[in-house]
Amino acid sequence: MALPSLDSSLQGIPKNVLAVSMETKYQCQQCHQVLRKPVQAQCGHRFCTTGPPHLSHSPGSANPAFPDNAAGREIASLPAKCFNGGCSWTGCIKEYEAQHEGKCEYEHVPCEACQVLILRSEKERHNERECEERTLNCKYCKVSFNFKQIKAHDEICQKFPMQCKDCGKKKIPREKFLDHSRSCAKSKTACPFSEVGCKAVIDNGKHSDHEQTNVMEHMRLILATSMVRLQRPEAPGLGEWQEDSGIGLYRAPEEGATASAATVGGGTAVTVLENIVCVLNREVERSSLTLEAFSRQHRLDQDKIENLSNKVRQLERTLTMRDLQLAETDQTLRELQFCTFDGVFVWKIADFSRRRQDAVAGRTPAMFSPAFYSSKYGYKMCLRLYLNGDGTGRGTHLSLFFVVMRGKCDALLKWPFSQKVTLMLLDQNNREHIIDAFRPDVSSTSFQRPISEMNIASGCPLFCPLAKLTGKSSYLRDDTIFIKAIVDLTGL
Repeated sequence: MALPSLDSSLQGIPKNVLAVSMETKYQCQQCHQVLRKPVQAQCGHRFCTTGPPHLSHSPGSANPAFPDNAAGREIASLPAKCFNGGCSWTGCIKEYEAQHEGKCEYEHVPCEACQVLILRSEKERHNERECEERTLNCKYCKVSFNFKQIKAHDEICQKFPMQCKDCGKKKIPREKFLDHSRSCAKSKTACPFSEVGCKAVIDNGKHSDHEQTNVMEHMRLILATSMVRLQRPEAPGLGEWQEDSGIGLYRAPEEGATASAATVGGGTAVTVLENIVCVLNREVERSSLTLEAFSRQHRLDQDKIENLSNKVRQLERTLTMRDLQLAETDQTLRELQFCTFDGVFVWKIADFSRRRQDAVAGRTPAMFSPAFYSSKYGYKMCLRLYLNGDGTGRGTHLSLFFVVMRGKCDALLKWPFSQKVTLMLLDQNNREHIIDAFRPDVSSTSFQRPISEMNIASGCPLFCPLAKLTGKSSYLRDDTIFIKAIVDLTGL
């Protein structure tokens, strides 16, 4: 089978890839480069696989050539380096062919579009930003065009964003710019009475205001224009109109004027007056329509304001209800966080020093514990603590009281409350707790079924001397004390 004709992309390996001097036996006799996949002709010369077309792999042909695997292995192991400026790659010929050839970032390659030589590493950037022949898509209308035509396209693109020089509005598509110019409130046009001499140039949205505020001026211009037109040469006997402060003044005709001329002059004056009355009627009609439109809009606005006010009041009521619900939910969550249902409750009081100072200063003389229960559906209770004492214990003792609270299942419970209550200040060394216990006085209102949120507190005003909480007290550690309450559940 004859070899294919020489393909320049598959010629021998460039000589300057070799990191050592090239020996003659490694040189292709056709391309004079380093042999690529060498074959040996019958004459002994070596060629690249893509050597002269007269060589053939067929043994029976006139010029047979055979793969020279030994030479190929030798060449593959030769040291190599990249010849592209700036590239530091080194290896062997085998690695060069497999890993680096045609992939070097420092190799200059032609751009497919403009044929300019560029570094391979910059090819993507060149294709996207620099190539003069690159194709772009208009970001406004999505039409494709050559980069050189970008300015010409922007001039005709119907989606191209434009800016109104009058109102400053930006990003108006070219296809809608004419409509905007006609409706733009800040675009200026001549007054409709410009034909009779009004020189005002007005914003589009202010024509009505201009006409309403300049009615008399427009009438004067109309009258002056009409008077000028009355001055005809074929009526020499008529009186003359004189200008005085911009208003036409009539001068009587000279004696001897003909009756026919007077008649003509009288008819012309009537025509002028009719024109003035027509203008006045038009202005009155326009003012009436404007006033009616304002009145109708005012009624609509008042209705909208009333509706919005009602909605605001309704939303305020809803928000108030939500706030109450959130407050109740928050209170319930706080209660559940510390709540117990077995009649035993441990109350941790941190920041003792600050809280006691608040009690001494009278800012917060008493504090309540979270609620706890004798059972899930049992009595609801809490503790009340005076850190600076109460009653006979004020200033000398901690006063601790027990409080019966109104619960959801009070109707199912036995009243008055008669269970034994034990109150304790815990020794944090677990040696000697301060304990006080009492049985309720069933005749006291403190232990009847609650009719308000909680009954009057009852307990121990002289529960613990404050002196026991000074110095290195085992009851006060890390500025924290623990109080425990135990309700005897016997008989429940």
